[in-house]
Amino acid sequence: MEIVVQQHCQDINWQEVSDLLAFYGLSDLDAPTQAKVFKRSYAVVFLLAGQQVVGVGRALSDGVCQAAIYNIALAEHLHGQQYGRLIVESLVKQVSGCNIILYTHPQTLEFYKNLGFSVMKTGLVRYAHEETSAMKNMGFI
Repeated sequence: MEIVVQQHCQDINWQEVSDLLAFYGLSDLDAPTQAKVFKRSYAVVFLLAGQQVVGVGRALSDGVCQAAIYNIALAEHLHGQQYGRLIVESLVKQVSGCNIILYTHPQTLEFYKNLGFSVMKTGLVRYAHEETSAMKNMGFI
């Protein structure tokens, strides 16, 4: 199976993006909202197997000095094959020269440390809506 890296939002099946992110508990947004989120991002990466979305990631940035990476997800059957690394490295390249913060699940910290990211001592968060208790339960705060 050939995996293609795409760094634009044309011809993406947004329902597959929504389903992939929901599978990992990264987002419960519907397909049209995911389209809006990714299209408004500074950098995007999609991994495609044929026309099927099997991996995603996005970055917000000013394009000069600051960036943040979000929504890294990879189909479970592709884990351990360097595709997650490919998503992250593609995003890092698109925001080259920027300081990058990354928001991830507590269970994936080691993966990102192995890619050169460091845990911050001064990171703070203010969650929207009623998400605070859910995020506490999952170990984010």
